[in-house]
Amino acid sequence: MRKRYPECYKFPNLAARMQLKEDTYYKRRMNSSYITSVISITLVLFTLGFLGLLVIHAKTLSDYIKENIGFEVIIKPGVKEAEIIHLQKQLDTRPYVKSTDYITRKEAVRRLKAALGADFVDFMGNDENPLLPSIDVRFNARWANNDSIQKIEQTILANSYVKEVYYQKSLVQVINKNLRKISLVLLGLSALLLVIATALINNTIRLSIYSKRFIIKSMQLVGATKSFIRRPFIFKGILHGVYSAFFALLLLSILILVARENIPELALLEKNDLIAALYLFVLLLGMALSGISTRFAVNRFLSVDTDKLYF
Repeated sequence: MRKRYPECYKFPNLAARMQLKEDTYYKRRMNSSYITSVISITLVLFTLGFLGLLVIHAKTLSDYIKENIGFEVIIKPGVKEAEIIHLQKQLDTRPYVKSTDYITRKEAVRRLKAALGADFVDFMGNDENPLLPSIDVRFNARWANNDSIQKIEQTILANSYVKEVYYQKSLVQVINKNLRKISLVLLGLSALLLVIATALINNTIRLSIYSKRFIIKSMQLVGATKSFIRRPFIFKGILHGVYSAFFALLLLSILILVARENIPELALLEKNDLIAALYLFVLLLGMALSGISTRFAVNRFLSVDTDKLYF
């Protein structure tokens, strides 16, 4: 009777080939899991970065509008030009003043003629210029609100050279009210999106760690400490966060370049220091969320019973 041998004895390389095939399969699955994780985190970070760009441009636009809010300081008749220039220099030193512009009587007539399209002085039938010199004051953004402007107005009116201060109080109130509403909406949207992004990144990483739960439990069963098991996973999670942030920032940079080409006016609203801070925030956020989520995910499988790993 012919003796029968197991398949692995008939074909010595069969077991090795099957093991290699199985290792290749699991390696592909793990690589696919890593790629999916990086893509998911990249999209989330890009969305957060895009909202950050909107917030930055909204703030810059808000500051630009506020810094164009100001008032005219009307000078009394008979005040010498040297005294007016001295007052202008005093205003320039104040922390609430962004810029000042001295408007002479001739300049005031020229501006009025340009606005009305006719010679105002000739129309009045008076050879003497009835307009008074003034100083056009523009405020720094954080001072451009009704309460601050009223205090500034009282301070300037205390000067003996000043006849009156003119500005549109209702316009200032409407501008600040609308800007406050827009800021609250963007702040609320940013907070909501941050919560959603945290949840999405956490779920993505948990699914990625789920595919390695048996490896984690095997390491634990052979005596590896929890910190020893966690360390390489957290390091890899942080590295994935760096990769994701890099791709997200690359997409943001492309978006900024395209926007500049199509809307050149956006260059006036861009501040490189704020954009650099946003880039750093996206990078640190990607690293932090990936690292923390990985730690929690690994801890979950370290503390779960072996029987529950199959469910």
